[in-house]
Amino acid sequence: MNKKSGTKKYSLRSGVLCVKNRCVHCCIETRMPLSRLDVKKISKLDYRLEDFAIKTEEGWRLKNRFGRCVFLVEGGCKIYPHRPEGCRLYPLAYDENSGKMVLDNLCPYRYEFKVEKDDIQKLKSLLEGLGKEG
Repeated sequence: MNKKSGTKKYSLRSGVLCVKNRCVHCCIETRMPLSRLDVKKISKLDYRLEDFAIKTEEGWRLKNRFGRCVFLVEGGCKIYPHRPEGCRLYPLAYDENSGKMVLDNLCPYRYEFKVEKDDIQKLKSLLEGLGKEG
């Protein structure tokens, strides 16, 4: 329970809050980077790379169509169980200005998530891996 609000906090990776609230804020104009593992995992679902990813100077990232993630459909993410690692860890994000891991202000439910040390380590590892891949 969150002592301030009396509400239960949910793990980042559970996705409970997103699904429960049908929230897709982070899927609009997404700039979610994709690791090689993410690309491999999504490709195994019979999606072609050019259908879901675009190449940038930093590496691959999820593609938008009409300002929305290509996997966003009316009911939510159509690959939700197979979503990229960055999506699983969101709203935990790296703030380049402070050099710290923060909960993204874009997420309306950010204070209802419980961030564990393991989540921070996973994001650090993901960012390091993306840096080496890019």
